[in-house]
Amino acid sequence: MNRVVVALVVLALAVGSAAGQSPTVICYNCPPEWADWASQLKAIKEATGITVPHDNKNSGQSLSQLIAEKARPVADITYLGVTFGVQARKENVVAPYKPAHWSEIPDGLKDPEGHWFTIHSGTLGLFVNVDALGGKPVPKGWKDLLKPEYKGMIGYLDPTSAFVGYVGAVAINQALGGSFDDFTPAINYFKELQKNAPIVPKQTSYARVLSGEIPILFDYDFNAYRARYKDKANAAFVIPSEGTVIVPYVMSLVKNAPNPDGAKKVLDHVMSDKGQAVWANAFLRPVRARAMSKEAQDKFLPAAEYARARTIDYARMAQSQDAFARRFQQEVR
Repeated sequence: MNRVVVALVVLALAVGSAAGQSPTVICYNCPPEWADWASQLKAIKEATGITVPHDNKNSGQSLSQLIAEKARPVADITYLGVTFGVQARKENVVAPYKPAHWSEIPDGLKDPEGHWFTIHSGTLGLFVNVDALGGKPVPKGWKDLLKPEYKGMIGYLDPTSAFVGYVGAVAINQALGGSFDDFTPAINYFKELQKNAPIVPKQTSYARVLSGEIPILFDYDFNAYRARYKDKANAAFVIPSEGTVIVPYVMSLVKNAPNPDGAKKVLDHVMSDKGQAVWANAFLRPVRARAMSKEAQDKFLPAAEYARARTIDYARMAQSQDAFARRFQQEVR
């Protein structure tokens, strides 16, 4: 780089500083409609002065982009479903970083070296717009959705791309007697569900449930509670009678990130008391349990309902994802 170019870069930085521009950290998969990232990104700006633009990718799209940009990364941090976090490390697109309060993250919920770490978790179930059912009963389980009365009312995110879509497939498979070695129960279920003309978007669909376009969506508890308590919708969350799963969501520092210092400040904030409280107030279970207030806890379904939701082997879940996606594409689509 010659002296003229260096001078121009310095001048540009000085002009940006004089204009009061805040530093920017690029996050892949921080959509404002999902998990109340809108509030979290606002809190990050207030606490650190760093701007994190909205980003509406899903986990699969984010990982694909990180791989495509591996030689010249654009993103600084990323938010992923846990299986994509495991895959991101294997693809060597994320770097080790142990954020603030690292020791409070349980061992099973973080990569030992810090390539990914859990920030919060959700329970997969049915997010229902009760009014949009048109008087039909709120379904109680996975098998209820196979009834003809729910034709055209059911949605699930693409399980070959969106993490929540794959979680739904795993939850159904486990509930109906399958395993990570055998996804036949889930494949057969989705084949049967095709008769009810499901809606299969690739992106987060919170607004489409609120509008009634998708009356029943395979989704997390936090979105249903947000609809009920924040947006005052006649929404319900159903933990299926056959059972379901609890799944962590993780964050990572991108390898060779353009702004690693800013990225680390954002990751530290997300793990701080204030950052974790945002998740709790958005009806998520923060990984640092003490950040969950009683007021937030009281808005969840009773513990007896959550007894049907369980943790699973997330490493096996990650290992099985590609094989499931191939079967889904071949046998369901």
